[in-house]
Amino acid sequence: MARRARTSRKRQDTHIAVPASPFIQRQAPFYDLLDEEQVVRLERQVDWFLQDVGIAFRDDPEALALWKCEGAQVDGDIVRAPADWIRALCTKAPREFTQLARNRDRSVVIGGRNQVFAPVYGAPFVRDLKGGRRYGDLNSFEDLVRLTYLHPNLHHGGFVTCEPCDVPVSKRHLDMLLAHMTLSDKPHLGAITEMSRAQDSVDMAEIVFGADVMAENCVIMGNVNTNSPLLVDRVVTESARVYSSRGQGMMVVPFILSGAMGPVSTAASVAQALAEAMMVCAYIQLIRPGAPFVLGNFLSSMSLKSGAPTFGMPEPVISNYAIGQLARRVGLPLRCGGSLTASKIEDAQAAYESADSMHSTMLAGANFVLQSAGWLEGGLCAGFEKLIMDADRLGSYQKVLDLGLDTSDEALASDAYEEVGPGGHFLGCGHTIRNYQDAFYEPALSHSENVESWEDEGAKDMRTRAYERWNQMLKDYEAPPIEVALKEELEAFVAKRKESLPDAWY
Repeated sequence: MARRARTSRKRQDTHIAVPASPFIQRQAPFYDLLDEEQVVRLERQVDWFLQDVGIAFRDDPEALALWKCEGAQVDGDIVRAPADWIRALCTKAPREFTQLARNRDRSVVIGGRNQVFAPVYGAPFVRDLKGGRRYGDLNSFEDLVRLTYLHPNLHHGGFVTCEPCDVPVSKRHLDMLLAHMTLSDKPHLGAITEMSRAQDSVDMAEIVFGADVMAENCVIMGNVNTNSPLLVDRVVTESARVYSSRGQGMMVVPFILSGAMGPVSTAASVAQALAEAMMVCAYIQLIRPGAPFVLGNFLSSMSLKSGAPTFGMPEPVISNYAIGQLARRVGLPLRCGGSLTASKIEDAQAAYESADSMHSTMLAGANFVLQSAGWLEGGLCAGFEKLIMDADRLGSYQKVLDLGLDTSDEALASDAYEEVGPGGHFLGCGHTIRNYQDAFYEPALSHSENVESWEDEGAKDMRTRAYERWNQMLKDYEAPPIEVALKEELEAFVAKRKESLPDAWY
């Protein structure tokens, strides 16, 4: 352990500086949609869930024993507790915390007025303009990790950017962790689907950072879903025991399709989501007071004719605003929203739905945004072009959030008006010359020149430009520096664990 402590300090000193902002430090105000009466009514509904209805903690006797030992009412697997106690436990979680990255210049602060963008998560399929739709594989996964690392508007690697379906389920988490830890030096998440996979994630993070650093810092997080409605299964509670007992972060996200896992009411589903997440936060604080926690909400509407989920609709947009207000009242970092769409390709539907979803996510103040780039087909597909198009747009959101409206003397430009008389133009004046390089956000993928210029360059639409861009990014990719001994230790861990695991495809 002492050797790891020494090498972790050495690695910290050898990282090169990164010019891109590692996360957004928000200056813009939050958008609070609800008035005080509405907030209070929702909070009373949350308290009713906690005290009277209860939340099931299923298939995990150890979790139920902890609740009972701490004084909660446990009937079968239903746990009820006084709402003021649950809220008091939630206050033990930090309002903001730092997740260290292998490259410390890329560490992110989660919570408070900070916002972190991460890519699509969990898609079994991938799609690109030339290769079409296909099952994800390890090569595609590694390329998505590389692209996420390269793009300055993506601050965090996420984890399952696509499922590498050519690798057995029992082993693929090891390949994914190794890719995140060696092909990128941005922070990332770990595995949660089975307790031993969560443990592998924590063990590999300890190799990278050393036990001493890990004892004092969050270096990896798990992202789990409750089994809505009102059910927490052992995937959540066992993962929490692995991550939270070591002081590592947990994001707990109720995934509610209103009309299926919640009523056809946005207000009811928001209150349900808050109750489910708060109950898990309280459980985690019983395991280890002060363990980092991110309150999640993934609420979507659905077609009541077919049962298909819909995205970018007014109801989930409103839920983002509502959960933002409620999370700030509880004092917990928030994960919600993303660039979400039900569209199958990067078309007008994808643009409209993703923009509405992401804009509300931004204004609502989500501190951690998984699914911020690359989401297609209701989350079933990770789009290579969509990843680049969404990430390009995230830059404009970042400018809105971290700059707002500059009203300094330089911004008011009095000297420009003194130099340029009535009817003149400002193109060559001193103020323009001083500021032209960064006066306006310039999206890399948009083509704003005249039609003749566009035609001369091949009349390419944005999908084509995005395809060319990500391919060029991969050609130019250079892996971030990593110590040879560290990489070899990670590879040896993965090889040894794979030897001990049978191939399993479930």
